[in-house]
Amino acid sequence: MRTVILRARGLITDFFTRGHTRSLEAKKNILATFLVKGISIAISLVLVPLTINYVNPSQYGIWLTLSSIVAWFSFFDIGFGNGLRNKFAESKAKGSLNKARIYISTTYAALVVIFSGIWLLFFIANFFINWSKVLNAPGEMARELSTLALIVFSFFCLQIILKTINTIFIADQKPAKASLLDMLGQLIALVIIAILTITTKGSLLLLGITLGFAPILVLIISNIWFFRGKFRQFAPSLKYVRFSYAKDLMKLGVKFFILQIAYIIIYEASNIIIAQVCGPKDVTIYNIAFKYFGIATMAFSIIMTPFWSAFTDAFAVKDYNWMKRTYKHLQKVTFLLMAGVLVMLLASGTAYHLWIGDVVTVKTSISVAVALYVIVNIWNSLHSALLNGMGKIRLQLYISMLGTAFNIPLAIVLGRKFGVEGVVMAAVLLNLISMVYSPIQVIRLLNNKAKGIWNA
Repeated sequence: MRTVILRARGLITDFFTRGHTRSLEAKKNILATFLVKGISIAISLVLVPLTINYVNPSQYGIWLTLSSIVAWFSFFDIGFGNGLRNKFAESKAKGSLNKARIYISTTYAALVVIFSGIWLLFFIANFFINWSKVLNAPGEMARELSTLALIVFSFFCLQIILKTINTIFIADQKPAKASLLDMLGQLIALVIIAILTITTKGSLLLLGITLGFAPILVLIISNIWFFRGKFRQFAPSLKYVRFSYAKDLMKLGVKFFILQIAYIIIYEASNIIIAQVCGPKDVTIYNIAFKYFGIATMAFSIIMTPFWSAFTDAFAVKDYNWMKRTYKHLQKVTFLLMAGVLVMLLASGTAYHLWIGDVVTVKTSISVAVALYVIVNIWNSLHSALLNGMGKIRLQLYISMLGTAFNIPLAIVLGRKFGVEGVVMAAVLLNLISMVYSPIQVIRLLNNKAKGIWNA
């Protein structure tokens, strides 16, 4: 037994101490991110019932709906975040630290300009919006909801700007630190709401202020702390703002922005189509299956996040050998996760029963369809992350736009014929295109043989 323990310890030590610097950094961050995300999930599980008890289920629903509406405005960053992610990693890999600082300063300045303008427009429009009708709330709450909307939107705009520090962490191959900042914001909110529950009567305004202020506090402190410490040489400054560089950030960022929009449209359209074709109850059933199998998607996302920027770094210095080795290892991890989805499928009936009881029944055919979608999506996510890291996304952009155009009509036709399963299978069929072309493009790029559209 002692020999087995010592051997296991040796294997774990070797795993985290041997290999290329990029690989070691990724491994450490994957482990740290899993730990931080685990704590975040635990906090969320406590925060939801605590928040519902502080206000009430109806008010909590109003809050969720309002915050969801506000969150849609995040798209107005026009891809600056993802553009900075690649440009910062690329500049740092090439030793162009001054250029990296210009990109950071320009991103902060651009986001301040964009979201100051959006905030001003929202401030004016808010006078004319009847939030009680928008949120289907009691009429007497109109004034309170108008104030709440302005508070939530103000914190949201600040958060979008200040979260640039998270993008820098991810670009620097340290996504665990970005996750840690998010977790600390949740923890502070949890503590404050626990105190409010004891000391005050339930208030939507206090809830909005708490959930908006907590992450802002963490981000303000982290921006000051890290730009005076570890990232001192990259600290944003007005004299480093070059709006001419915004073109470089947007040139790549807008492509990421369109890809993100395409994904959201496909996901949100599925909910709407299911509601119209099958009924609202089927939306709940679909989302239960989607969230269950989404555990595998989330795990894969945690694994892939550091490799996006690692491939940006490697591609910038033409380290093809490392990229080929890493791609093979990531393929093995992908196949293991796909097998894990199949195990989840076999255990889905028991899992649903333990999770939601007998309130809702998820048919096996729906679980099969969603599991198949997740398997295809995991395979595509492997290649899209690497292509994103290398900045070669034009073909991916065209395919995504094509898929978005065909998804809705195909989903309606198959949904009417087969129900929820048909809507999900429409997404699966369209994703098969990416499943075929994306590994071909990755292999061509890693062998330095990509030309034309394959190299764009």
